[in-house]
Amino acid sequence: MFKANPTVLGRTLEQLEQATRDHAHWLENALRTIVCRLPCSPGDLSEHAHRHCRFGQWYYGRAAEELHDQSLFSALATEHESLHRIAARVLREAAGNGSLARESFDELVAASARLRLALDTLVHEIQGSLRDCDTLTGAYVRAQLLPELRERRELAKRHVQHCCIAFMDVDHLKTINDTHGHAVGDLILSGAIEYVMQHLRPYDKIFRYGGDEFLLLLPGTALADAEHLIERIRQGFGKVPFVVSAEGRPIHATASFGIALLDPELVVEESIDRADKAVLLAKATGRDRACSWDPSVSTGTALKWDPAEDVAG
Repeated sequence: MFKANPTVLGRTLEQLEQATRDHAHWLENALRTIVCRLPCSPGDLSEHAHRHCRFGQWYYGRAAEELHDQSLFSALATEHESLHRIAARVLREAAGNGSLARESFDELVAASARLRLALDTLVHEIQGSLRDCDTLTGAYVRAQLLPELRERRELAKRHVQHCCIAFMDVDHLKTINDTHGHAVGDLILSGAIEYVMQHLRPYDKIFRYGGDEFLLLLPGTALADAEHLIERIRQGFGKVPFVVSAEGRPIHATASFGIALLDPELVVEESIDRADKAVLLAKATGRDRACSWDPSVSTGTALKWDPAEDVAG
């Protein structure tokens, strides 16, 4: 899945579909040139033809940064350049001999099919990401959470990889909504998750658990490392002006975090409950802090707080 806001993904999908149509038009013209023995464009014979066609202009100049680290996107470049190099050779062969060997034409068709497969695969991946992520924030939807955690728990149980989880709760969101309006609250949430995504590692994931609560999945991470990572995110979180008010004043927000090991000896729901108790402790002790689960939290001796009393969130 792509770590990008759905708005960015939707725009990327539109650009990719347009670039695909442009390239299909180029290929149609190239085939017409070959079959009808028409003069070919000098640009199609250039060593850098793959960079100068409309698809190449989009790929190398305008494609969203979120695509650049994706292996599917890199594969697309390989197939696209290969098609142009084969097309240039076939165009030269057809122009020089006045005829074309069947093997050459078949090679061009096969290269075109490989590029089309790479394009379709990337489109389906983006469409899948759009289906699986929250429309406001770009986080994974909650339905994806339990299957992912169960898979990670099995890895931990086989001693393959540690894993931690962390609840994140945006502080005082209700107050922000009441003061500035829900539209501002939504911008706070989307900006907050964008910030967290930018500071997570490529293999970490974030799920929208509900309302202003999010759950971070930190695979391959021992508890001490998770605490360090979350603390670094928390410290930077409150410094970011997520929204500018109508009066021109930046609106900041803080977040509370609750960290727990994804315990291989427990069902994943119990580990989630531990992280939930830890974030309640963080809120009860002043907010804008990160707490890790410990047995005293579960017994309630360290958690003397009634959520019903805290209508501010």
